[in-house]
Amino acid sequence: LYWCQGRAREAEVIFLEALSEVENTSGLDHPNTLTAVNHLAPVLQDQGRYEASEVMNRRALAGYEKCFESDHPNTLMAVNNLAVVLREQGRYEE
Repeated sequence: LYWCQGRAREAEVIFLEALSEVENTSGLDHPNTLTAVNHLAPVLQDQGRYEASEVMNRRALAGYEKCFESDHPNTLMAVNNLAVVLREQGRYEE
């Protein structure tokens, strides 16, 4: 809700708390953890924190590639999200 209201910093705090909790309960590479990572990335991106968002996007993608096939919707979503943050940084070749 905070993110939808343009309150990205407040949303980030909640997303980080949720990520920490799911990491502790499910593990670092569990699909639920990766989904939390994938949700945090655009919040960071919206704050102009592209490098941090890229790290989260790459983490989600690497994890999804281990859990799912390359054509799984979660994997494809992670590829798209990474492409968006790279585009925002002007890194078109990647």
